[in-house]
Amino acid sequence: MADRSDIRNIVILTGAGVSAESGIDTFRAEGGLWEQHRVEDVATPGAFERDPELVLRFYDMRREAIQTKHPNPAHQALARLDREWKGELLIVTQNVDDLHERAGAKRVLHMHGTHLNAWCTACDARSPWRGTLIDRPACPECGEKALRPDVVWFGEMPYEMDRIFGALREADLFVSIGTSGAVYPAAGFVRNARDLGVATLELNLEASQGSHWFAESRHGPASVLVPEWVEEMLG
Repeated sequence: MADRSDIRNIVILTGAGVSAESGIDTFRAEGGLWEQHRVEDVATPGAFERDPELVLRFYDMRREAIQTKHPNPAHQALARLDREWKGELLIVTQNVDDLHERAGAKRVLHMHGTHLNAWCTACDARSPWRGTLIDRPACPECGEKALRPDVVWFGEMPYEMDRIFGALREADLFVSIGTSGAVYPAAGFVRNARDLGVATLELNLEASQGSHWFAESRHGPASVLVPEWVEEMLG
């Protein structure tokens, strides 16, 4: 990793491994299943067209479940870094939970959306949402019954990509935490960073598909590695 004194601007990418220790299942398990559902049946625009009842029921259960979970030491350490880091900092998360925010982090970008918003496809409004969508409630903004989960499905473009690439261009350090290195475009951020001359660090439970792209990789639980790294940066 670059010398601490050379680092002012940091971009952090977080994935499912950060929230796993809070009891939130990683998205893709063995066999391409997610909580006994094929990803193709619950996380694509085509799935929503074919069987909206299944998709809405599935996301209603996920939305309810994440509200019972709590931030773990990795979330809390990143929130501390957010509070105390004097340079630029952007936490780009692939996770659709709100555990970074509940830990206290403010500089967070949800590139895959969030369970706790509903998106109206009629008026394009995003509304905070903690209840269910299965009964097709009206949009709080326009009144149309056109709400869907505000999450990015496979085949859809992640949010705020221009902002992410802009932050990478200004970064001195790119850190990937708890990601598989398999889902693009996020899996390509490390190569973007390398091409720009940005220092790169991976913190992951085990070697990921993209570990060889990082200048340094550290392996172990996020709840251990992340607080140690944050202490390094702030200590």
